Amino acid sequence: MQFSEILASMSSEANQTMLLPEGWNQGRALFGGLTAGITYQHALNGVNPAQQVRALTVSFVGPLAAGEATLKRRILREGKNVTQVSVEIEQDNAVMLSALITFGLSRPSAVKVTDTPTAKVPPREQGPAFPKSKLSPEFTHHYDYRVSVGGMPFSNNTSREFGGWMRYSQEDSPIDIGLFLGLVDAWPPAVLPHLDTPAPASSLTWTIEFPEPLPTTKRTSDWWQYVAYIDYAADGYGHTHSHIWDNDGNLVAISRQTVTVFG
Repeated sequence: MQFSEILASMSSEANQTMLLPEGWNQGRALFGGLTAGITYQHALNGVNPAQQVRALTVSFVGPLAAGEATLKRRILREGKNVTQVSVEIEQDNAVMLSALITFGLSRPSAVKVTDTPTAKVPPREQGPAFPKSKLSPEFTHHYDYRVSVGGMPFSNNTSREFGGWMRYSQEDSPIDIGLFLGLVDAWPPAVLPHLDTPAPASSLTWTIEFPEPLPTTKRTSDWWQYVAYIDYAADGYGHTHSHIWDNDGNLVAISRQTVTVFG
């Protein structure tokens, strides 16, 4: 089942039950980018569509599995310009994901600081692709990657930067925030290249911010640029931030993650 089909299957009900699909596993849990996309779509279905998403913060409380899950949406506050929405996903009567999504209208302001970090990602032709093998996480088969910054996971490369190029391999539809979340989170944690043998790692918390609306002319099959930077990593946890640009080098999102690593 394609990512876009999963999001389109959701209703506008504040509390609803849905079947989380097979084919998107990440180890023993569903891929976090998919559940984050579902979370965003559920929030979006309950707010004024004129408001742009400004930020999304997700706490991955427990491992969600394919199968029945309950989605709960609560409008915390709906003001003239800004709406704050809480979303939880439950499974087996336990909260497995908790999120806060902020939507806001643009408004006049004397403050204008729009110089953004420049994309300096080497051409994708210079980077290898992730191997599509039985050893790769199931969800990665839905994406294409080119690692042109840092090293491959488990390559004992100690660079603090990690990234390259990414796109959907089996989707060709206009990009939206839900699909974009799946794209960004498709990258492994930036700490994995530091290891010399495979070990599990996962996102604990994820905050992503959108300074501008996504370009309306871009598609899921287009290439996007991604670079993550390790701010600090020790004691089984890593703290990273990343920037994401479109193929033309325009900044489209700023992301920050706390990850756990078992190696």
